[in-house]
Amino acid sequence: MQIHELSPKHKQKRSKRIGRGGKKGTYSGKGMKGQKSRAGRKMKPAIRSLIKRYPKLRGYSFNPLKVKPAIVNTKTIEKKFKEGEVVSPKALLEKKLVRRMKGREPIVKILGDGKLSKAFTFEGCIVSKKAKAVIEKAGGEVK
Repeated sequence: MQIHELSPKHKQKRSKRIGRGGKKGTYSGKGMKGQKSRAGRKMKPAIRSLIKRYPKLRGYSFNPLKVKPAIVNTKTIEKKFKEGEVVSPKALLEKKLVRRMKGREPIVKILGDGKLSKAFTFEGCIVSKKAKAVIEKAGGEVK
């Protein structure tokens, strides 16, 4: 079932046809003159423009603050860094392995694709389980 296939549970109540005599009075609750008092007036409801701005999805929320981390594999770190160096987002920026994220240092995630033969110290990075095992096997540490 799709959202456009849903139908209301109860029938819509028909609007009263006013201005045809009866107990409503001379202007039938429409006031005097003007576009709003005329028959067949064409005025858009004020809320329609607001409704049309939101997507037709349930649980819609707009969260622009979620930033995906820059991904770096252990095999690229093996090539670019020397034995015993500290691997941090700042160091990865200097070696041009990651880019700056809108005026601030990037969020970096280290993945365990490849082997390490040198010992490195990782600071300020998100490290996956596999990468942590590879780093500790090579004699490095994660802070």
